[in-house]
Amino acid sequence: MSKNIIIQDHSISQEMFTLVYDLELDYYITQPIPKNLASYYESDVYISHSDSTDSIKDKLYQFVKKINLRKKIKLIDALYHPHKTVLDIGAGTGDFLKAAENYGWNISGVEPNSKARQLALNKNISLAANIQEISDKRFDVITLWHVLEHLPDLDSDIQKFKQLLNPKGTLVIAVPNYKSYDAKHYKEFWAAYDVPRHIWHFAPRQMQMLGEKFGFDLVKLATMPFDSFYVSLLSEKYKKSKLSLLKGIMHGKISWFKSLFNKARCSSVIYVFEKA
Repeated sequence: MSKNIIIQDHSISQEMFTLVYDLELDYYITQPIPKNLASYYESDVYISHSDSTDSIKDKLYQFVKKINLRKKIKLIDALYHPHKTVLDIGAGTGDFLKAAENYGWNISGVEPNSKARQLALNKNISLAANIQEISDKRFDVITLWHVLEHLPDLDSDIQKFKQLLNPKGTLVIAVPNYKSYDAKHYKEFWAAYDVPRHIWHFAPRQMQMLGEKFGFDLVKLATMPFDSFYVSLLSEKYKKSKLSLLKGIMHGKISWFKSLFNKARCSSVIYVFEKA
């Protein structure tokens, strides 16, 4: 029996895509991958490329982002890299790098979206358009905050990240967890599937296997508890549920509570890999 799942792009195009199940690696791959994939990001609803505070949702997102930034900086500071060089892949509008710079990190970033790069430049954060522009540098830490799932050339890109890391360097990856409580509850309406922008769909065991494949040791898991609420609220919106706010908060709370006892149940998980 096929484990493939039909998913709609609820946020932008309303088109249908298939999550193709890989039996060997136990993850899903979005098919087809559109040739004009960049166009699926060109929307005001794609919030990570915007600093908007116009709507209540925008204000909430920006508020939670500030809290998450403090957690991210605390996480990389705890790695105790003496030179404090960090590269952020998919840097968006540069807020993480701005915060890292304020805490003494030497920063670099890559962001393919020109609008997001300009917003970052307004904060005096200059971002490269692609990884080739910084290929001559080496870093203690490389971060991908909800970025890995977007990369079409997954194997090639991870190999590039490894080359850019110093010996004993750290690769920090945050991705949605398709085996989380909220993913299983919302099924095809789970907002973190976000097809076709999310190409790869992982769970903790699969992320560990992916790291091992490229010579990384998984040294730590951390959770992103606010994602449980944000994703649940957005999923309720996609379902067009009655009492969507109440239901979203309730299921977000359940997902968050379950992650307190098992990080592998959280809606999004942070994986900290060390270069072997």
